[in-house]
Amino acid sequence: MKRTALIAGITGIGGNHVARELLADGWEVIGLSRRAPQDLPGVRHVAADLLDRDGLAQALAGINPTHVFITTWMRQDTEADNIRVNAALVRNLLDALSPQKSLRHVALVTGLKHYLGPFEAYASSGTLPDTPLRESQPRLPLENFYYAQEDEVYAAAERDRFTWSVHRPHTIIGLAVGNAMNLGTTLAVYATICKETGRPFQFPGSEAQWKGLSDVTDARMLAKQLVWAADTDAARNEAFNIVNGDVFRWSWLWPKLAGWFGVQAAGFNGTVQPLETAMANDAGLWREIAGRHGLVEPNLDRLASSWHTDLDLGRPLEVMTDMANSRRLGFTAYQATDASFFDLFERLRAERLIP
Repeated sequence: MKRTALIAGITGIGGNHVARELLADGWEVIGLSRRAPQDLPGVRHVAADLLDRDGLAQALAGINPTHVFITTWMRQDTEADNIRVNAALVRNLLDALSPQKSLRHVALVTGLKHYLGPFEAYASSGTLPDTPLRESQPRLPLENFYYAQEDEVYAAAERDRFTWSVHRPHTIIGLAVGNAMNLGTTLAVYATICKETGRPFQFPGSEAQWKGLSDVTDARMLAKQLVWAADTDAARNEAFNIVNGDVFRWSWLWPKLAGWFGVQAAGFNGTVQPLETAMANDAGLWREIAGRHGLVEPNLDRLASSWHTDLDLGRPLEVMTDMANSRRLGFTAYQATDASFFDLFERLRAERLIP
């Protein structure tokens, strides 16, 4: 049967990689975003704002996807606003597509804040979950925009009779300029600044993260699971954690990352040392580095999301996930985490985003 994918948020880290996976698998791919992707020539682009109900409906008139992949969200100042805005973008999209009656499956990408809580109560006292995190764990007794997005998908699925899947990655490692949650690129930029200035490559996070077990999600792994779930009957109406399939300690990985850049690694020294503070005055320095090395992105804020990296690495508990739900249904992909970082660094260098 013909498979046509509509990817909401195709210019983001998840959307870009799932588009590549779908194109390689022979799908017709339509990308929905406010600006067109520059590196996906096989994608048909639709320009629209997910919060503009009327404009979105007009833009999607005549678009008949069989599958929708929702890989985008919009960060707001409060969780109440996160819920209002991010539930609306899911609702608006599925409402706009409802008259077409073509949808067979909707995949929603959320993340581990499903278990750890929203930004306002992130991994806070009294809400720390047992690890490894499992899809069977109940929702936290907190307002959470991920829950609101899920509920919008469930309601539309009941109305329009499509199936769904929810995908919960840990920190996503992959190339996407301008992404709001980009630990891999943030660390690459930080290491570059350390090399240029002679600063030590200081681990910014907590003792629990330095010593405890962790995992991450290569964007290519996320894409593989999204496409697998879309094509696997047994994966219908299920939620899945998605990570690389290995675990590591930052005390092991940090020196490896430092070694790739040829900088001095400095580990946890008794206190959290946030990157947001360490890089607060580096915008001008990065512009100078970019000019000197002929880099294509001189705007530090377009590459580094230090605030989110601090959230990830400053958690007061070790965080890793269980993937039994997709493993038992046949998803067997695996990715070595050190290679995820090194592959990203090579791409950043090839794209002239780091020297």
